Amino acid sequence: MESQFGLAHVWMQGDFVTRLVAVLLLGMSLASWIVIIVKALDIMKFKKHARAALGFWHSEDFAAGLEKLGADPANPFRQLAIEGREATAHHRNTKGQLHDSLDVSDWVTGCLRNSIDEFTARLQSGLAILASVGSTAPFIGLFGTVWGIYHALIAIGASGQSTIDKVAGPIGEALIMTALGLAVAIPAVLGYNALVRGNKSILNRLNSFAHDLHAYCVTGARVSGNTEAAGNVHALKKGA
Repeated sequence: MESQFGLAHVWMQGDFVTRLVAVLLLGMSLASWIVIIVKALDIMKFKKHARAALGFWHSEDFAAGLEKLGADPANPFRQLAIEGREATAHHRNTKGQLHDSLDVSDWVTGCLRNSIDEFTARLQSGLAILASVGSTAPFIGLFGTVWGIYHALIAIGASGQSTIDKVAGPIGEALIMTALGLAVAIPAVLGYNALVRGNKSILNRLNSFAHDLHAYCVTGARVSGNTEAAGNVHALKKGA
């Protein structure tokens, strides 16, 4: 009976489960920090591209504007400009296709929107990991705490001693799992909120650029940003 109880006691210690929970929390923490760092660097890069896009409209022609946007193929502003140029040329030079029944404005709008949607999906990739970590890590830590308390009580019961010095140590160690869960979840939640704000800022600038680009592709000029001269346009020579 003592041997059976001893084997049961060792089995019910929960070392494997506790270690599994700790490894899981560690993996979640690493994944969330990798996403936060990588996406933060991307946002910094895209903000740099957004500042460079301001010079696009101060170019002599379209080709010079592309040069100011740089040669980075991942630059969403450069991709959008090329997409708008190709959409306009395709609509005007191709006959006998279904899109010919569409107005050039609608055609360019659809092409630009598709480009923005693809970039948005790429920009938001990884945020689901942060959302999942932020919402589940506290409960995983709590599970580890409950599991640890349960096995601590089993050990106390087996020893036959229930004094405070025998209870406080094992229970306190079990509560560390809850703290670990919170330590993993809090950076994930804060990082998620910060990245969402950064992504929103980039998308706002990209949409504004797309609005001006649409006007240029359709009319050959950019819509003026001067509210006192609404409807005015800034001409930009067309180039290859």
